Amino acid sequence: MRSKLFVPGARPELFDKAMAGPADALSFDLEDSVPEAGKTAARAAVAAFLARPEMVAGGKLLIVRTNATDSPHFAADLRAVAVPGVWLLNIPKIESAAQVREVATALEQAEAANGVAQPIGLLINIETPRGLRHAAELAAAHPRVAGLQLGLGDLFAPNGIARDPANVQATLFAVKMAAAEAGVFACDGAWPDVADAEGFTVEATMAQRLGFIGKSCIHPRQVALANTLFSVPEALVAEARRILAAAKQADAQGRGAFLFEGRMVDLPFLRRAEAIVAGAGHA
Repeated sequence: MRSKLFVPGARPELFDKAMAGPADALSFDLEDSVPEAGKTAARAAVAAFLARPEMVAGGKLLIVRTNATDSPHFAADLRAVAVPGVWLLNIPKIESAAQVREVATALEQAEAANGVAQPIGLLINIETPRGLRHAAELAAAHPRVAGLQLGLGDLFAPNGIARDPANVQATLFAVKMAAAEAGVFACDGAWPDVADAEGFTVEATMAQRLGFIGKSCIHPRQVALANTLFSVPEALVAEARRILAAAKQADAQGRGAFLFEGRMVDLPFLRRAEAIVAGAGHA
């Protein structure tokens, strides 16, 4: 999931265009992009679109960002969009493991009511100080948690934190370590200035170097940047395959750590090679 394009739930005229675009994943948004008066209509529009038969085999990773769990809209969101073909529900403003478990229980009930055979995962937003402090607990709170997503706008702006590289780097690192502890992925949040490709690139590059799988996009013009920055170079994939082949030979010879092209390879580097090859297979 190199790129995840937010699609406003209140703009159904954009749905088909987003499906035809190059984003790896689409995140239909029922939260921030939808005014209070439009929540019911947006929910109905997204549910109707997801119900189309071609959605299940459309080739996109389908995500829905619901309203927060303490919102009067959350229960209705869950009933409407926990349907076949949806990969993840993106849950905002989560701050405790108990909340995650409550969402998972409610999601299981919605799936049963809607005939969902393939369980839907959870993408948990880290966008409050308390959420950041408990990020590792949130990631490990339930098997349905597939990943953590960083929301820098909500985390920084209300608290007077400058969105400069040092602060962003520190927060990215904290979220990645929390995700890694739980064995789930980390996805970067959105860059708010659509016209600032350089700013997008700086943040995305930091996230990529810290092992994030991709970046959220708020406009289609950001998608190509994300796809490029988070694509694994062919040379790196080829090297990883050579490492795995060398590891197989070393194992047959009863060796754990081994020399590969002049450098030592042991289990952590082997796991990294496996992840690179697996990721290339899903790109």
